[in-house]
Amino acid sequence: MDFDVLVHEAWPAYEQRVHDGWVLRYAGGVTKRANSVLPLRAPVDLGGAIEAAEAFYDTRGQRCVFSLGPKTAPGLDEELERRGYELVDPTVVMAGTPGNAPAYKVRIQDRPWRGWLETWWAVDGRYGVGVEDAERICTGVQAWYAAYEEDGVALSVGRGVPQDGTLGIYCMATLPGARRRGLARAVLRAMVGHAGTRSAYLVTTARNEGAQALYRGEGFEIAGRYHYRVAGAPAKNG
Repeated sequence: MDFDVLVHEAWPAYEQRVHDGWVLRYAGGVTKRANSVLPLRAPVDLGGAIEAAEAFYDTRGQRCVFSLGPKTAPGLDEELERRGYELVDPTVVMAGTPGNAPAYKVRIQDRPWRGWLETWWAVDGRYGVGVEDAERICTGVQAWYAAYEEDGVALSVGRGVPQDGTLGIYCMATLPGARRRGLARAVLRAMVGHAGTRSAYLVTTARNEGAQALYRGEGFEIAGRYHYRVAGAPAKNG
């Protein structure tokens, strides 16, 4: 599977520009995944392409970020390092064929509802603001939204994106007081069962060994890796 493309399609930036084989993505600065360069092929002019990318993000008041996976053209990572770009957020892609039944009843809908968004953002809202941009990203493609609820409160949530015979698993989040009850497993299993596919994948940071252990218990194994290169602070416009 081409996980670079799958992740790109499942988490779509609402503004995209193609330049010399690269996709420049912007979505209000919410998540590096939707606000980074995806270098799909080697550009004709590497230096010119980097400068065009830097200008694209500078005009939006953002640092230039590159997402670099196994299919990144040779030399790009090294060139960015030479230019002072910092390596951040090593990430693993895990794939498998999960198929167990959920232990709890899970609600699944075609659109995120307020309770789903509030729980996800309470756990994953690293930016403080930007939930509207995050919702716009989530709803940019067909997806299912799952939650285990008690007394009307979503305690654990997830998002499933059907893609060419596989299911992308995103937005897995459980409120701190509801952890260690198997709720994330239930949400994950419910989404896979709802999709009716035996193939699924997800991404998590390389340092999150707890999440990786959970997913291995559900039949996932590491199938790929990527990381980001982040430039220094953008120049101020004006």
